[in-house]
Amino acid sequence: MKIVFMGTPEFSVPVLEALVSAGHEVLCAYCQPPRPAGRGKKDRRSPVQNMAEALGIDVRHPVSLKTADAQAEFAALDADIAVVVAYGLILPQVVLDAPKHGCLNIHASLLPRWRGAAPIHRAIMAGDAKTGVCVMQMEAGLDTGPVLLQRDIDIGPEETTGALHDRLSALGAAAIVDALVQFDGLVPVPQPSDGVTYADKIDKAEARVDWSKPAAEIDRQIRGLSPFPGAWCEISGERVKLLGSRVCDGSGQPGQVLGGFCVACGDGAVEITRAQRAGKRAVTAEELLHGAPLPDTLG
Repeated sequence: MKIVFMGTPEFSVPVLEALVSAGHEVLCAYCQPPRPAGRGKKDRRSPVQNMAEALGIDVRHPVSLKTADAQAEFAALDADIAVVVAYGLILPQVVLDAPKHGCLNIHASLLPRWRGAAPIHRAIMAGDAKTGVCVMQMEAGLDTGPVLLQRDIDIGPEETTGALHDRLSALGAAAIVDALVQFDGLVPVPQPSDGVTYADKIDKAEARVDWSKPAAEIDRQIRGLSPFPGAWCEISGERVKLLGSRVCDGSGQPGQVLGGFCVACGDGAVEITRAQRAGKRAVTAEELLHGAPLPDTLG
């Protein structure tokens, strides 16, 4: 097929690579424009732009697709289909209708659960046992279109958003290749009205650990916010990111250190397995404790 690819972050890159490897003609890659990043605030190109240029694919990054010029340029590509994954811009109806077979979106959840911006984080934070990817025919609503193909996977008991992100990215790449092979025979299945949930964008205010909460909830918070933005607590007045955890045996006053990096919660206890001090690299709990023992209580 002649495809327009639309995506921006690292999650989208394996999908672009898979489409090219499968022999499709990627006419153009749309992504978010370079933005200031890092200490020097220099413009940084997105992972998709870097990969597209390495593959010799033309890159476009309009600020909006609502202008007549941007819409005309998109339509002039005369694509068979557009594949959209974590692009970051709303596609107006005229853009959705431009390709011969419309636009397909790869969404990292089992729709209609976790429509919206942060489905991977929210699945872990909610304690879901399973998640997956859906290949969906796009329409004007937020992740409301009929599903053409779905793949599911189990969420590991100690899995972080970072690890699950990588697995779902690979799963989405395989799913879209399968969907395009089977495209003429796929039947769009409307999403049920029951079971709709929304994965709101992660707010940094959610990141501070409240040790008075149950251990299971804190464990999901730590894993769900790892590696970004990173759940955190105070250790001797210093903010430390907690990037890996598991529920462990033990009890005590909330925040009390029970030994090693096992911390009492409102109900039960959590063992921290990976952490990061400000300005330092992420390390195992053993490495962090070797550098500085913990106080009796964490904030």
